[in-house]
Amino acid sequence: MGAIPAAALDLQGHRGARGLYPENTLPAFAAALSLGVSTLELDVAVTADEVLVVSHDLLLNPEITRENGRWLDPRTALAIHALNYWELQRYDVGHIDPRSNYARRFPRQQAVDGTAIPKLAEVLALARRANNDVVRFNIETKISPEHPALAPSPERFAKLLIAEIRAAGLQSRTTIQSFDWRTLDIVQRDAPEIATVYLSAQRDWMDNIRAGERASAWTAGRHVSEHGGSVPRMVQAAGGKIWSPHHGDLTGQSLHEAKTLGLKVIVWTVNDDDDIQRMLALGVDGIISDYPDRLRELAAQAGFKLPPATPLMP
Repeated sequence: MGAIPAAALDLQGHRGARGLYPENTLPAFAAALSLGVSTLELDVAVTADEVLVVSHDLLLNPEITRENGRWLDPRTALAIHALNYWELQRYDVGHIDPRSNYARRFPRQQAVDGTAIPKLAEVLALARRANNDVVRFNIETKISPEHPALAPSPERFAKLLIAEIRAAGLQSRTTIQSFDWRTLDIVQRDAPEIATVYLSAQRDWMDNIRAGERASAWTAGRHVSEHGGSVPRMVQAAGGKIWSPHHGDLTGQSLHEAKTLGLKVIVWTVNDDDDIQRMLALGVDGIISDYPDRLRELAAQAGFKLPPATPLMP
């Protein structure tokens, strides 16, 4: 009997490699490519002049944003969608405010002063510079049904993102994910060649499923109660093929149900060694982590095949 081939794992660098370099920046994505990831996970917002930029926050985050060397006042709410791209470039997001809770969460993050919020097109080009023609892109639409003024309409957002992905010729290497499932409906209708990922969370600090309420604005008119309380069944009914739950919400039972329904399961955001090892042992299809270096090490120890490293300086 021949040797059993190593299993593949979708190893995703969260916001590039947030635990190591400033999140959603070119240095973070360069670090992830240099370490070796299957997928660059990133977030996209839209400026006032409709440029797709890479940012997790709809409002500039004062914990990581400076103007002229000074941290933004936390009382100031600057919406990315209210700024033109050229206005956005005056802000530096290459350093965590050392006084912040964020700094305590990510003590290993290396500052790269003078780093601006990049365009999505720059991140796609970075992979080409690394001569990496296999890495995938998992792009989250940053949009909230509870704050509609902070982003374009779901229709406009999806159309802008679809057009950018098609222009780059990356339809087969891209997934579009969201907690706001309205954008996923539009992608499935207008760009069936681009896979969608249904993000879910049932946490105290983030809950887009709202199982205990009569409806959820996040899930495009669907409610989990209509599917026997099962999020995997809800995702399948929406036309989804990939479910991405918070790792703390995933159980062996829900994973088995998802697999039985034909869904791939990619968990977020898994940073602790014990949690990573538990997810690997459960048999998830992919793991999103702020520390792709640790994820690689633990996946290798567990016998998984690792994606290629493509060293690149930002």
